[in-house]
Amino acid sequence: MFVRFATFAAALLVSASSLAATEGNLQHAGVDLGDQGSLQRGAKLYMNYCSGCHSLKYLRYSRIAEDLGLTEDEVMENLNFTGAKFGEQVQVAMPEAHATEWFGKMPPDLSLIARSRGSDWVYTYLKSFYLDESRPLGWNNKLFPNASMPNPLWQLQGMQHAVYGEPDAATGDPVVVGLEVTQPGSLDPQAFDQSVRDITTFLEYAGEPAALKRQSMGVWVVLFLALLTFLLYLVKTEYWRDVK
Repeated sequence: MFVRFATFAAALLVSASSLAATEGNLQHAGVDLGDQGSLQRGAKLYMNYCSGCHSLKYLRYSRIAEDLGLTEDEVMENLNFTGAKFGEQVQVAMPEAHATEWFGKMPPDLSLIARSRGSDWVYTYLKSFYLDESRPLGWNNKLFPNASMPNPLWQLQGMQHAVYGEPDAATGDPVVVGLEVTQPGSLDPQAFDQSVRDITTFLEYAGEPAALKRQSMGVWVVLFLALLTFLLYLVKTEYWRDVK
């Protein structure tokens, strides 16, 4: 019994240490769900660079139009590349057979990726791809080593290479200590960071579309509570005046 408990505790400590190390390497995404322009740009970028492999099966095109201030025509012409109907979910265009042949399995749905991993993780992950000839698809990721996907944004970011430090003492493998863009893409670093932030903002929204309305309602709730507090104060004052 004690051995099992000790093993479990050790596993928790290792997991906590790994999580802390990962979180220590995360960059702040700075997403703002109140920025409708960022959400619209993020939706466009996601559909152009991500939706070919990843679905958003919990999000409908009609909901995107309603929440992001877009018309049905704008959504269907600029964001729908699968021929789906306006009220249907955002499904992937790639057949499962092709996905299995190319990647070994179907790429995961990203509806809840921001909720499960956090927006900082998504933002850092999209910026952490680098060229690695040892990988089947020629790409690796500093945040999530041996990720089985290429860099979807390489045309925007450019070609990024790893900067290696001292080999790992335990395994002897080289340790990636930094990343360097050796061949610029179509965007400068600041514009690329904003594009990644826009995609992250859209995925944050996709994980919980109701958050947009909750934030707008929050202002009215605070005002109502302030008014209620004031009225209760007046009632209290009037009541104790009679008591005295």
